[in-house]
This record gives sequence, structure tokens and C-alpha cells, in this order.
Amino acid sequence: MNYRFQNLLGAPYRGGNVLISEDTLLISPVGNRISVTDLVKSQTTTLPLQSSSNICRIALSPDGVFLFTVDEKNRCLFINLRRRVVLHRISFKKPVSVVKFSPDGANIAVGTGKLVQIWRAPGFRKEFFPFELVRTFADCHDKVTALDWSPDGNYLLAGSKDLTARLLFVKKLSGVKYKPQLFLGHRDSIVGSYFGTNKKTNKVEKVYTITRDCYIFSWGIIQNNFDEMEVDNSEPASPGTPRRDSEENVESGGVVSVKKRKNIGDGNVDSEDGYLLREKWQLVRKDNFSQAPAKVTACDYHRYLDMVVVGFSNGVFGLYQMPDFVCLHMLSISREKITTAIFNQHGNWLSFGCAKLGQLLVWEWRSESYILKQQGHYFDVNCLAYSPDSQLLATGADDNKVKVWTVQSGFCFVTFSEHANAVTALQFLANNHCLLSASLDGTVRAWDLFRYRNFRTFTSPTSRQFVSLAVDQSGEVVCAGTLDSFEIFVWSMKTGRLLDILSGHEGPVHGLMFSPTNAVLASSSWDKTVRLWDVFEGKGAVETFNHMHDVLTVVYRPDGRQLASCTLDGQIHFWDPIDGILMYTIEGRRDIAGGRLMTDRRSAATSSSGKCFTTLCYSADGSYILAGGSSKYICMYDIADQVLLRRFQITNNLSLDGVLDVLNSKNMTDAGPLDLIDDDDSDIEEGVDQQTREKLGHDLPGSLLNRGRPVVRTKCLRIAPTGRNFAASTTEGVLIYSIDESFIFDPTDLDIDVTPEAINAALDEDQSSRALILSLRLNEDALIKKCIFSVNPVDIAKLIQSIPHRYLQRLVEALAELLESCPHLEFVLRWCQELCKVHGTYIQQNSRNLLPALKSLQMAITRTHQDVADMCSSNEYLLRYLCSTSAKKETS
Repeated sequence: MNYRFQNLLGAPYRGGNVLISEDTLLISPVGNRISVTDLVKSQTTTLPLQSSSNICRIALSPDGVFLFTVDEKNRCLFINLRRRVVLHRISFKKPVSVVKFSPDGANIAVGTGKLVQIWRAPGFRKEFFPFELVRTFADCHDKVTALDWSPDGNYLLAGSKDLTARLLFVKKLSGVKYKPQLFLGHRDSIVGSYFGTNKKTNKVEKVYTITRDCYIFSWGIIQNNFDEMEVDNSEPASPGTPRRDSEENVESGGVVSVKKRKNIGDGNVDSEDGYLLREKWQLVRKDNFSQAPAKVTACDYHRYLDMVVVGFSNGVFGLYQMPDFVCLHMLSISREKITTAIFNQHGNWLSFGCAKLGQLLVWEWRSESYILKQQGHYFDVNCLAYSPDSQLLATGADDNKVKVWTVQSGFCFVTFSEHANAVTALQFLANNHCLLSASLDGTVRAWDLFRYRNFRTFTSPTSRQFVSLAVDQSGEVVCAGTLDSFEIFVWSMKTGRLLDILSGHEGPVHGLMFSPTNAVLASSSWDKTVRLWDVFEGKGAVETFNHMHDVLTVVYRPDGRQLASCTLDGQIHFWDPIDGILMYTIEGRRDIAGGRLMTDRRSAATSSSGKCFTTLCYSADGSYILAGGSSKYICMYDIADQVLLRRFQITNNLSLDGVLDVLNSKNMTDAGPLDLIDDDDSDIEEGVDQQTREKLGHDLPGSLLNRGRPVVRTKCLRIAPTGRNFAASTTEGVLIYSIDESFIFDPTDLDIDVTPEAINAALDEDQSSRALILSLRLNEDALIKKCIFSVNPVDIAKLIQSIPHRYLQRLVEALAELLESCPHLEFVLRWCQELCKVHGTYIQQNSRNLLPALKSLQMAITRTHQDVADMCSSNEYLLRYLCSTSAKKETS
């Protein structure tokens, strides 16, 4: 039961800006989580952290240690990226549009509303309130849209929607009245503003401003402007800056004390830090990107290469060499607008994101090749399927696409887009190389995972909508249930011909599954029945199980001796398919209850509408069952005792509806909930959430529109054949939960003599058998592996005979892990061989309990066999080449 969140698939990017750390780690926000992709190892992971709502802005410290995230509720997390823990939290009063660390990582610049605030970065310090507001600039007349630090960290370049950019001096000036330098002449809002430097002196010599109407302005220094500055000792404090009464002089006016100068620096204009304040700026040139009527939606500037990358609303990006404005590349990468574009540290890679389509790309501009090209589902994921070896996961969604992911790396390696409507069901064949998908477009398609093509299509005589799918164990018969005609169609896998049409249901057939032990097909329907069909004999329905409410799905236990079905009233029924009797019933309405919709008139505690399970999944050994539905919870039940073992809350994202149990009455208006009223005329960054709002939105009384919010729910649950992880397709994406691999202390079989010291003493005395049993009782992974390697190969068979049966599962799990990590392949395989010889009968009789461990061992052996086969094949050709080369030398 020790499942923990491991990864998030199906949505690599949903909006906001992305970052590249250490030149190889791509950091992107996904909903209210953060995804980290290793571009060298081709592996993606999701941080085990959640923000309170969707993350819209992120910033990374220059050393790559700290990550600063801002969500839609203006709540921020300060994260230790390497340890993956939240260090501090802070909230802002206004929406945050841009955030950046200073070059030395000591400060954070935040554009919140019309203000530019400088905060001291807390680092690793433990304080009651670690964030300290250092400076506030209230010079902008509209929303701040762009920020950039100078290389020395003394200046900020702030762009705003008021069509201006401002040069801000971070430190306080002593005795000088300073007005920010204005960059005027823009006709649209500023998208990006950047400092340009001299490569030899690393001093600022130019400024670039990029506007939304596809123009880039280049500004240069022309003469000294120090004489125009006036000295004034009565400068008022900037609004929002904290006052320090304990210091010699209050910061509201007068000369700053020496003690204060230590914190904010000596702001003397004559000093080296204030060199830009003595200069005058002038527009040098103005260039057009020539992409009208498209708009600039994303941009970035690489200071040392003096290059600009710009993304447009038509899906085109351009790469330009400055200051001569030479176009190096112009490429269309998407059908929708590019929402983020960024250089890596060395400037050889460009990262792009398209929020509406869920695209995330990394492109090397010198070789013109893709480093990363990922696209998630941009509508709800409806169905999941694990491959028999648990290495692959297939997903089908409302965007008409079928994607296949590698579970270990989290990458999608193939996408099938031949379906013309939503994909509703998926099923792998036992050979692991074929995938079947059913869709509302009236087809069932078979996909070849070697050649990545659709090699067979199953159709019905008249157009039907398929919502369920099942394949027998031999892979000869394919069955699909319909939504409109209430029939089950049966095809031959080899010929593709329609063999039979099973009729009898009086409602949509939403559940289909073959028995794992025989050719009996179970089907569930909204007509309140579960029917068993003998497909090969053609006798029709051989058994019918009646329910009191509509049946939503049906599943078989892995041994085929039990059948589970869930109904609309929130109950789970367990049937004996052989005797045809009801074994157990679990009342799950209260367990799944939780979360209140914005439109609910009742509280979450008293509301009973929609509280039911829609998907079920047995564990690998059949001892417990997972259930999910229209709720934020996934429930795990013990079948024998009919008790709730655990509830998994799939998300804490307040951007979704149904997460909060209690609504705030202050947010209710006459027109409805305040969160559902769209009264904002500004541009909203489009993404998955915005699309879902458009999809679910309805008109409210009056002229206000219901933006709608996606409702949290679980559409499909699947557990891996190895039992080590399970997947849930939710509103957030595909969540992967895995068993924690860390040490678990189990004192049920321990006494005072079972200690690591006793194990080491037994090894020193050459008592390998006693040491191994003690390590298995202690259940510490490192000691178990140490004892395995201490055994002489000739003594393996004798030692295995002395191991009790209750420790076999733990030993098999250890051997499976060793096969994937250690180089002693023959030694570990000899352990596996002798284990099967000595305890083969017990393993066969208790295969149900040992099934997860045996599946893991089989997966490790299969992967190792494939690696060795590839290596031997390459060596064979190399030896042939060397032999032929030596033969030619001898003849010559």
C-alpha cells in the first residue's frame, strides 16, 4: 500500500515560462506542479510538490539551486530544487507577471501589477519571515510585462503595458533626486526588454526593447547626462518600501545612514556603480519582424551571443543576429501561438512552448535538429493501458489521439492520430507488440508498435460509437461495446471479419473484459445488468447479474474467480462468476465524497449527487481493489474485509472545481459564483484550462459569461502487471503512483538478535545461509544484496533449500533489482534458475501472491536479454569484418 506520487504524464507543458538549468535540465510548469526534463538522459520527472493553483511564472537562481514559482492566486513557493522541498512561502497582493533573480542570486525582482519590487532572496536561512522587501518602484502607469538585470546587478530594465521601458537604479541614491530613464516611442506594449553589453568590458552599452506589434528598438548611449540631475535631500520613499525606525535615519527622507548603506550599497552617482546614470540614451535603429498581422508573444535575448529569438502568435519563430538585425532562421513549429521562447546558457539550444496544444520543443539552431519534441494531450485522457511487461503505457484522449509512453523515462515515443473522434478504450495484446484502440468514430484500430502503423481496422456494418474494448488471452477475438445500439461486436483478429453481434443489453455497454482463465466475456451496461457471454460457443448470454442501479464498469480478478462491478449509487459489488452469487458489497459513497462544485447548492457533506465510482482496477495479487470516479479521491479497499485501506487525493489544485470542501460565501454574487464570472477584458494566455473553460462554459443571466472550470475527476485506473505502480487518468493528466523504494522497517518478524551487526558477524564466520535469512527478516535492501554476493556459486542450490517460503517474494524482488543494476549477470541468473528448481512447486501453487515479484523478475530478464542480444549481434558483425580484413592482408 506504500504507493507515492512518482510522475505526471500526458501534459508536458500547459502554460507559463520555461527555464533551462545547467544547460541540460528543462524546467516547465504543468498545472500546479513542476516537471524537470533531463535533455541528455531523455528522462522526465515531476517534483513531489504542489502549488495551491496553476503555476504561471517560474524563476531559477544563477547557481541552479533555488526555484521560485508563482501561481494564479499570487502565492509563491521558494524551492530547493536539488532536495525537492519547499523552503519558504510568500503571497503578493497583485498578479505577478514577471519574476527574475539577480545575477548574484541575492535578490529577486518581481513585477506585480504596476509595481517593481526587489526582494532579498532568503537562501538557506531559517527565519520567521525570510523575505525582506528591499526596494519598490512605482513609476510604471500600467502592468509590468518585462524585467532584465544588468550584469553587475545594479540596474533593472522594466517594460510595461504603458508603451514605455524604464531604466531603474536598484540602490538608493544619497542626496540625489533621480528620475528613471524613459525609453519612449513604442506603439504597443513591451514584450521584452534587455541589456546589451560590451564583450570586453562587460558593461552595458545598448538596450533592446521588443514590442507586441512586431518591432524591435535598439537604443545606444550618446553623451553624458549627469548635469541634468538635481540634488534634493527630501526624496520621499517609494510606496511599499518598509520603514526602519530602529536605524539612525528613517528611510522616508534625508541622508541614508552608514549602517543602511551596508545593506543597500553606496548609491553615489560618482561611483563606478552609477555609471549609467550619467549617460543619455537615444534610439539607434528600429526594425520590423515582418510578421503582421501576427503579434509577438514570446522572446528572449542571449547577451554574449548578441542574438534575439522571437515567437509569434501564428506559430512562427525567428532567430536574429544583433545589432545588424540579420535573420538566421525563420521556422513554423506550431499551429497556435508560441507562449514561451528561451535560450540555454551556452546559446546553442532554443526551447519553445505552445500552451494551447501542449507542445514543448528544444531545437539546436546550428545543426537545425530537435533535441526534444513532446506534445501532451490537450483534452481529457479517457483511457489507459499497460503493456504486459509494464514498460509502456498507452493513453487515449478526447483530442482523437493515441500516445504510447515509456513509463521509466516519462517520454512519449509515438503518437497515432488516425482516429476522427475521441478515443474511449485501449488494450494491449499479450505479445506486447500490438495495441488496440476503440473510438467514437465507429472504428477499432490495431497498431503495430514495431513499424508504428495502423495495420488493421475493424468496423461495423452501420456506423456505431464504441466505448469499451476487450481481447481474449490468445489474441484471436476482439470485442467492442457500443454507446448507441447497445450491442457487442465480435471480430477475428487475423482476418478482420465481423464474426458475431451480441445483443441483449438495453443500455450503453461501458464495460467489457475477458476472463483471464477462459473465454468468458463479461459486459456491464446502464441497463442495471452484468452479463457473461460464451463468445466461442455462440450461446449468447450464459449468466446475468442484476443490480439495483446502472452499472458503470466491470473487471475480473487476475485469477478469474471473482468479478467486480460498480453502480451509480456508489456501491461496489463482488460476484462469483462460477456459482453466480453475490459475495460482498462495499458502500463507497461516503469514501469517495469530498469536494464541492461552484454551482452546488448543498455542502460537500450533505450532497450526494454524482458520488459514485466509474473505474475499477484489481491489484496484481487480487487482494485489494482501486476505485476512482467523479471526486478528488482514489480509494483502495481490502476485498476480504471490505474496509477502506487508503485514500489518494489526486490534486490540491484550486484552479479545478471540486477540490475545496467548503466554499467562501464572500465569493457568491447575484449572478453566481465570482470565480465563474469573466469580467476581464485583458488578453488571457491560452492553454488547456482556457480551452476547457470554453468547452464547459454556459451563458449566465445578463451579459456576463461563465468561464467554467474543469472538474476534478478520475476517468480510468490501471495497475501495472508487476504491481509496482499504477496509473490514473485525471483532469490534471496521467498520474503515476509507485511503491517507495526506500527502506521500510517491518518489526513483525524481528527479535533482539536480528541486527546488522549480527548479519556481519555471520558473514565473517562464513555462515552465508544464516546471514541471508537474517537480512531477509530485517528487510534492508543493502544487506540482502551483500549476503547474496557473499555466497559461493557452488553453494547456491544448497542455500536456497534452507530459505523459508515466506521470504521468497522478498528474495525474488532483490534478484530483479540486481539484474537491472549489477554486472554479474551469470551469477544472478544462476540464483534465479536454482530458485525455480527448488521452489517451483510452491511458486506455482502461490502464483497469485508472488505474481508482482515474478512479473518484475520477468521484466528485468527480458530487458537484459534484449541488451545482450543487441550486443552479441553487433559483435558478430564486427568479428566478421575483422576476419575478412585479416584474410585480405594474408592473401596480399
